[in-house]
Amino acid sequence: MIVLSEESQRTSGKDAQNMNITAGKAVAESVRTTLGPKGMDKMLVDSGGSVVVTNDGVTILKEMDIDHPAANMIVEVSETQEEEVGDGTTSAVVVAGELLDQAEELLDQDIHATTLAQGYRQAAEKAKEILEEEAIEVSADDRETLVEIASTAMTGKGAENAKELLAELVVDAVIAVADDDDIDTENVSVEKVVGSSIDQSELVEGVIVDKERVDENMPYAVEDADVALFDGAIEVKETEIDAEVNVTDPDQLQQFLDQEEEQLREMVDHLVDIGADVVFVGDGIDDMAQHYLAQEGILAVRRAKSGDLKRLARATGGRVVSNLEDIESDDLGFAGSVAQKDVGGDERIFVEDVEEAKSVTLILRGGTEHVVDEVERAIEDSLGVVRTTLLDGQVLPGGGAPETELALQLRDFADSVGGREQLAVE
Repeated sequence: MIVLSEESQRTSGKDAQNMNITAGKAVAESVRTTLGPKGMDKMLVDSGGSVVVTNDGVTILKEMDIDHPAANMIVEVSETQEEEVGDGTTSAVVVAGELLDQAEELLDQDIHATTLAQGYRQAAEKAKEILEEEAIEVSADDRETLVEIASTAMTGKGAENAKELLAELVVDAVIAVADDDDIDTENVSVEKVVGSSIDQSELVEGVIVDKERVDENMPYAVEDADVALFDGAIEVKETEIDAEVNVTDPDQLQQFLDQEEEQLREMVDHLVDIGADVVFVGDGIDDMAQHYLAQEGILAVRRAKSGDLKRLARATGGRVVSNLEDIESDDLGFAGSVAQKDVGGDERIFVEDVEEAKSVTLILRGGTEHVVDEVERAIEDSLGVVRTTLLDGQVLPGGGAPETELALQLRDFADSVGGREQLAVE
């Protein structure tokens, strides 16, 4: 009986083990040279010719086109590390590769793979216990330690030259968006600006929306602004079903147009009545409505992303409303300043001077696009690490001290483990 298709290849026993281990080690080798202070960047070029220059482990592995299933499992290790911690992806892969390398020697001594796995698990449990004992308590008040952690995450990356400044910005950003029970780094928006040097980067306590005001006659800046957030369109309401209107004389057409204008006028009047000075709209704004808003001196922005609306709500204390008629003065947020400013040749809307900004924006600068992209990757790693530190409330010494301590204590622990698992622990 033929069960497998003709194209299938089957490898079993020692051959399969050796192939999988070799694939895992190959992935680890590809990123090993990016690790540490002497780590080198990789230049990755895809089939379309786009170039990525980085030494961020998870970025390299994502960009590499890996087919082998066992090698892909090692890539998953780096992705999980990135999601859970935010940094240490290269280290996780290198350790996994080294464990496979050591396992290969023991497999050659006829030690069964399940025995090895059991030994590794026991060693991992013991390692966690040792690390818990070595951990140092840290809190949001211990700024010096948090800055050191943030700068450690940037070591060896493109942002290292300005890591003192960037580490301070990262710590400020994470502390600003921290809630009582969680810290969502999604509330730290990152805006990349090509031009100027990395040390010109800054933290804006508020939100920057990559849009411009919709009408030239609207004010450039509004002080002490009441902000309306509307996740819809300021346009003439359309019927749910396809409707046909037969017009027999020009008066009827004029009546029809007047009625549409009246609808738009009512929408704008409602915003004026509740005291809105600035309005962010998730969808479009009719040309006539833009004219009326400009007449009333209201600064309006259209097609704001839903993520921007959420951040604006957190920053200003406003509420995102999906029906314009339902917006009341209680739903308005407040910002000391809403202004359109030029950043690196692009006009953007800055919403600043908000009370206890729970949403902040990092403006990252760099000489070229590749530099800014790499700085962004370093910042994202650093944000993740500071967040994890504040949530865990513990840190470990650096400089290879925990690794050395683990090696010494696990060797002692191996003597107390019975059976062949002892070799795996060792």
